[in-house]
Amino acid sequence: MLGETKRDRKAERRSETRREIVDAAWRLAHDKGLAQVTLRDVAESVGMRAPSLYTHFKSKNDIYDAMFGDAWNQYQEYEAAARASEPKNSRAAMRHYARVYFDFAVAFPARHQLMSLRTVPDFTPSEAAYASSVAAMEHFAARMRQHGVDGQDDLDLFVAIVDGLVTAQLANDPGGERWSRLLDRAIDMFADNLGITSEGSPP
Repeated sequence: MLGETKRDRKAERRSETRREIVDAAWRLAHDKGLAQVTLRDVAESVGMRAPSLYTHFKSKNDIYDAMFGDAWNQYQEYEAAARASEPKNSRAAMRHYARVYFDFAVAFPARHQLMSLRTVPDFTPSEAAYASSVAAMEHFAARMRQHGVDGQDDLDLFVAIVDGLVTAQLANDPGGERWSRLLDRAIDMFADNLGITSEGSPP
């Protein structure tokens, strides 16, 4: 019909194939570990030969790059779904932010490693992939400002507390609660340090 946009089916198929490749890489990372993802294994998982994979991704780092952006997009979707249960008062809201990220991170250790740890030698995310992490952090900073937390050092400290507990949990008690149960206490200590001393918003 007049005025309809013609579909680019070739581009759609290419996008679907790239999605399938990234999903296969995630499965391998989950089963074998992030560092054990190989182009050959990824290709076999999607029914390709390795040379055919190069028409979609030029290197393993290109796959990691797509996974990095995808991981942060997954987090943004997860965080958005959790907003309905976000408390109104400041301390509870900060505990909520910490818990959402903590639970997302420990649910898939390989994903957390790619998002937050330098575990892949010689890999640096591209500007396009990194943009998704920047967007997530900007959104986090905006929500923290609503509760009177706007200093960069304060935001960095909050991130370090949560990420440190994630790392300790995964390294020392995977699947357990040893560090998970300390999360609320740690965030309350953070709030105390900033003078947010009650469950209400800061003065």
